Amino acid sequence: MNKGCNVSNAKNESKRRHIFVSHHHKDDAGVDKMTDLLKRGGCDARNSSIRALRPENQERMKKGMVKDETIRRWLRAKISWAGAVVVLVGKETHSRPWVDWEIEQAHKQGKRIIGVYEQGGTEADLPKNLHKYRDALVGWQSDRIMDAIDGKLDNSQKSDGTAWPKRDIKRIKCQ
Repeated sequence: MNKGCNVSNAKNESKRRHIFVSHHHKDDAGVDKMTDLLKRGGCDARNSSIRALRPENQERMKKGMVKDETIRRWLRAKISWAGAVVVLVGKETHSRPWVDWEIEQAHKQGKRIIGVYEQGGTEADLPKNLHKYRDALVGWQSDRIMDAIDGKLDNSQKSDGTAWPKRDIKRIKCQ
């Protein structure tokens, strides 16, 4: 079963991909850089992830005025809309509990999970659930990111470009 992206059938939209980009919010600029990279590679990536909040909403979050269950419900819907989840691997990604939660949700929903190293990201920065559930892990090249999203690439590479040992993991979708 191909867990790839939702792809539009319209001729002029044949390279549109619906993705959810899981990332540390300090890496918001990296999300823009990645979608620009994909655009230059001929892909129209539609991202449903939560981006930087307005200052008043950030303050509400800090004060605990937004319940975690509300955030989880919102994130589940955004992940559900996407055909694949792309995890930006930066220096602090592994320490973000919401990133690990998003990866687990993507796994539960049967989504393809692709890790993409940001500049400076290393294997030490991989979230625990990305180790467990990833379908692919690639560097900062549009063709490799697209092939991973589309299910044409199912292997992983280290941040230096060398291959990870092949993992033979059977996955089943929970009902």
